[in-house]
Amino acid sequence: MAHFDTEYQRLEASYSDSPPGEANLLMHVPEGAKSQWHHIENLDLFFQRVYNLHQKNGFTCMLLGEFFELVQLLFVVGFTVFLANCVDYDILFANKFVNHTDSSKVTLPDAFLPVNVCSARIQDNNAFVIFVLIISGVFWLHRLVKFIYNVCCYWEIRSFYINALKMNMSELPYATWQEVQARIVEIQKEHQICIHKKELTELDIYHRILRFKNYMVAMVNKSLLPVRFRLPVFGDCVFYTRGLKYNFELIFFWGPGSLFENEWSLKPEYKRGGNRLELADRLASRILWIGIANLLLCPVILVWQILYAFFSYTEVIKREPGSLGARCWSLYGRCYLRHFNELDHELMSRLSKGYKAASKYMNCFLSPLLTVVAKNVAFFAGSLLAVLIALTIYDEDVLAVEHVLSSVTLLGVCITVCRSFIPDKHMVFCPEQLLRVILAHIHYMPDHWQGNAHRYETRDQFSQLFQYKAVFILEELLSPVVTPIILIFCLRRKSLEIIDFFRNFTVEVIGVGDTCSFAQMDIRQHGHPAWMSEGKTEASIYQQAEDGKTELSLMHFAITNPQWQPPQETTHFISQLKERVHREATGFPADAHQLSLSESEPRSLVANLLTGPSALASVHFGRDSYLANHAAAGVSDGASALRSLSPISSSLHLRGSLSVAHNKTSTMSKAMAGSGTDARTVSSGSSAWEGQLTSLILSEYASTEMSIHALYMHELHKQQSRGELSRHTWHRQESDESSDSLPEEVRSQPNPHSRNFPRSHTFPTTVASPSAIPTSASASRSKTIGQEGGSSHQRYSGPTTDSFGAGGKVVRSARVPMGGWAEDGQAASRHHDPVPEESSEDEMPPQIQKVT
Repeated sequence: MAHFDTEYQRLEASYSDSPPGEANLLMHVPEGAKSQWHHIENLDLFFQRVYNLHQKNGFTCMLLGEFFELVQLLFVVGFTVFLANCVDYDILFANKFVNHTDSSKVTLPDAFLPVNVCSARIQDNNAFVIFVLIISGVFWLHRLVKFIYNVCCYWEIRSFYINALKMNMSELPYATWQEVQARIVEIQKEHQICIHKKELTELDIYHRILRFKNYMVAMVNKSLLPVRFRLPVFGDCVFYTRGLKYNFELIFFWGPGSLFENEWSLKPEYKRGGNRLELADRLASRILWIGIANLLLCPVILVWQILYAFFSYTEVIKREPGSLGARCWSLYGRCYLRHFNELDHELMSRLSKGYKAASKYMNCFLSPLLTVVAKNVAFFAGSLLAVLIALTIYDEDVLAVEHVLSSVTLLGVCITVCRSFIPDKHMVFCPEQLLRVILAHIHYMPDHWQGNAHRYETRDQFSQLFQYKAVFILEELLSPVVTPIILIFCLRRKSLEIIDFFRNFTVEVIGVGDTCSFAQMDIRQHGHPAWMSEGKTEASIYQQAEDGKTELSLMHFAITNPQWQPPQETTHFISQLKERVHREATGFPADAHQLSLSESEPRSLVANLLTGPSALASVHFGRDSYLANHAAAGVSDGASALRSLSPISSSLHLRGSLSVAHNKTSTMSKAMAGSGTDARTVSSGSSAWEGQLTSLILSEYASTEMSIHALYMHELHKQQSRGELSRHTWHRQESDESSDSLPEEVRSQPNPHSRNFPRSHTFPTTVASPSAIPTSASASRSKTIGQEGGSSHQRYSGPTTDSFGAGGKVVRSARVPMGGWAEDGQAASRHHDPVPEESSEDEMPPQIQKVT
């Protein structure tokens, strides 16, 4: 069981998010007063359908979309079988002549085989085709039943929109999700959708919709999922596809034998630590069987992937040959860059705003040698193409010559591909500025990228987040082959860590169910001292979210949902950060203006950032002038970049009415701040266009506000990391093998293959340090704590620890970007206490390690 060694321990609850007096609340409504929407049993599925119907622009659009998905599946399978068995290609390629009585021309139906010949070829010559047809037929029938079921379910959601939310389907495409969410929160008082709480909060709805996605974001943040690999030839690489993601979710959340008994509750046995080894063995066995099933279905899935990619991308490649050279945010990048409690449309909006800057940054690294070759190849191909076009214009019979049309097509594709390797002659090489613009939108970036944006190592690491479309397609095609290998040989070894993760980082919220504790965005439990949480967090090293995920997610959620009322400590953190950014950007003294949490828009900061640099011209700071100047420089650079990329700024500038729009926005924001109304949900102007414009302006303000806060937090973190001593952190090695299996002399030998890559202080080199690792054997208990000022009630399930004993050593290893771990110049020894055997009691005390 050495490969089941783990560092995950139970996280103890110390906060609550429930209004006072709502613990164990159960609302009773007389039978006659109950509405149709009273006490919806599965609120997770209900809110997910409400959100999906909004994102798919209403019932009719959703119905047509799912219907055409069924037709596409039927078409791909049927058309492929037809092309393979029912076409006479000798006639089609003119290798065989056809005698006609009325015409000498060969028509397309002449190449089609009769129905009886076609069916005989399918039955007699190819057993694999019959197998594929059977599998495809069963899958299509399953999709058909699911489609009919979804129609019935979404018809009910349509009725909910019309009758409960008072929104017609024609209005839905133009309504924001914040408006829909505000109405759901409001009707809770009337319909009692959830009977366990008097009031629903925005965080409750997000938890219901994103319950499983928050777990996935947390596991990627803590480097628990095996998606990063070091290959002999390719080096460090990331492999995370839709097929692999589907299998992760199948194993953890909703498949047969998964860790969850329903959409909102973790199975009770996974909340206790006494049988963790047995549960790890059971999970490893289940992963093995699912991996074998993937291996058996690999040929069918591979054929489907190839056919679907062929029918999907062939026309696009023919129309736009350079589309394969375009880039897209990778699936791993979307998961790594995602905040806790961030909906899909919020994430894609944020990444889309950073797409242009990311493309420009990657284009800065075009190879000069490749550019020279591409220019000359394009010249020769263009010359041949020009001659063929000239001959065709002179006499169209030239097209009848064999391979002339094919040559014209191939030469055109070749020229298009070559142009993608030729940089714009007006392009300026400014990678540092572009990387700062990217950071303003994506909000996450390893420290050692800053100052090294011009290096190819940074470019290669960023390409793992922002990959070529061709690489994305290739990974999806290889997914059926690679996925079972990852499941069988990599994920199984992490089964005990996975069991401990779900036990230690699951919190029960009254009225919501079991959620990921990281999704609570609690600074005290998961804050990081290097991200403005120093003195506010009690989290140990392994409890801290990496890369400032807790702090940035908290700010994003608070800005996106300004009416959300967080707990008192969280409120203090948000208001303090907002006030600090606002004060330092406007030059006000500390006591001149206190920014309250109810102010959803820092108008003087954000408006001036969109209109001009005057607001930042008079920046002055207080105590630490060195730190403050660097932070102000980062905010200023980001502000100028944001102004250049802001669609609102440019569009309003063209209209010449930014001041008018800003005055209206300020007036509306002040009125709504006083009345407690979310400004971003209001679209009741004098006209529909004015309401939509106002909503767009306020949404852009919120996005820009978050970008400024992200830049500011990164700059402060960067300066703080430079000045502080190296902290000791726990880590997991890149290898899936346990470090305990390595001899001491091997671990102490220097690694000759390490690269001398400049690293930030967030990812320092390995430093060995003796530390005490206390352990205990106390009885476990379930702890329930209430806290004034919250919005829901939470209970952490699983064992907690009261006493401590002796231990061993803790070391730190350098970490590579996006949650992986790199080799260092010298590997340090790690000594784990042996994992105790399963005790006779219900729970086993975890190992708590103390770092000194």
